[in-house]
Amino acid sequence: MGILFSKKGPSGFSAFSTAEEVTHGIDGTGLTAVVTGASSGIGVVTAHVLALRGVHVVMAVRNIDAGNNVKEAILKDIPTAKIDIMELDLSSLASVTKFAADYNSKGLPLNILINNAGVMATPFKLSQDNIELQFATNHLGHFLLTNLLLETMKHTSRESRIEGRVVNVASLGHKFGYPEGIVFDEINDESRYNKYRAYNQSKLANILHANELARRLKEEGVEITANSLHPGDIYTNLLRNGAATTCFVSLHPQVKGVSGEYFSGCNITKPSSQAKDGDVTKKLWEFSLSLTDRKY
Repeated sequence: MGILFSKKGPSGFSAFSTAEEVTHGIDGTGLTAVVTGASSGIGVVTAHVLALRGVHVVMAVRNIDAGNNVKEAILKDIPTAKIDIMELDLSSLASVTKFAADYNSKGLPLNILINNAGVMATPFKLSQDNIELQFATNHLGHFLLTNLLLETMKHTSRESRIEGRVVNVASLGHKFGYPEGIVFDEINDESRYNKYRAYNQSKLANILHANELARRLKEEGVEITANSLHPGDIYTNLLRNGAATTCFVSLHPQVKGVSGEYFSGCNITKPSSQAKDGDVTKKLWEFSLSLTDRKY
């Protein structure tokens, strides 16, 4: 099984490639990336490898102390790294709105937005905006964040003449959610809630979000791509493998001009049929707008 899944795809990489390998020789100097959830798990490795390649990394984290510890560790390894930390709680629409306002007010460019943070298989709970926590954190917070940072990304792309990239970290689990895919009318229904299916539903939403965003950006003629991905292959739990596809989609020249695709093991892969359903994609976009516009 290990040999089968280590086979390299068209990109020259596989699910067993490391984040360092897939970005080898790439110079990210002059690029700025926001990485959500950069203080734990594969978010740490993503921030570290982007910094290693010269990218100015803005760590968007819920826990500032944890973020500072990661920043110190990165600087110890890469003294020249450019790292900033900003507070962001994706389960709170107010926190997302504040983060985006603070970021935009700094006048910082934004080339790469990596929507990486997430919670997994939590007991049923509503966010402070009264939305099921996994859907609120994993999808809705990132949906609003992306919308609020998009003008800055567009401006950066125009000024720098460098393609912007939005990268949604989804999961292979998107195939194993609720039978309907997104249970729009029952998002907050505790009697229907299954913590694993709810997680997988939020990951399906990540893919649908990237697909619709890609379509809109193409229609607008903007030099920004939007893609989604499954991070680490299920056959390995190594974090450096887990961050490889994220780093590949964020930085690699092979991905230039590629938009609305789903990647796994650093190669374009077919997601579920639900993830390609245009009607559900549009419905999710409108549903998400209604939830984020309700108070903000």
